[in-house]
Amino acid sequence: MGILNTLLRAVTWWNGATLNTLIYTSRKGVKVGEDEQGNSFYRTRDGKKRWVIFNGEAEASRVSPDWHGWLHYTFDEPPTDKPLPHKTWEKPHSENLTGTALAYAPAGSIRREAPAERRDYEAWSPE
Repeated sequence: MGILNTLLRAVTWWNGATLNTLIYTSRKGVKVGEDEQGNSFYRTRDGKKRWVIFNGEAEASRVSPDWHGWLHYTFDEPPTDKPLPHKTWEKPHSENLTGTALAYAPAGSIRREAPAERRDYEAWSPE
């Protein structure tokens, strides 16, 4: 199974970092920190490039807002050096579930296991 995982990582980007990204990271990357999901964040030695290596599936919504701001140069200091102040009303970060089985489906949706019975709709049938 180890050989298969290595091959998958070498040719696909959604199963983690590709082989080229891992080589580039080992040669030019400086690890800045990790988030609560185990994603690792890097920058080049001169600080001009920033990137993330996902712990598992590469899904952008798995990056918290703090780290997203650092990756996109909104903040100069990473959250490990200067954490952002959070308000009491802020909810914890959650990933985007669109396109998955856990995505929101309103009542009556055909994606629900047992769609709600609708009494406000009457199907048309030709006479």
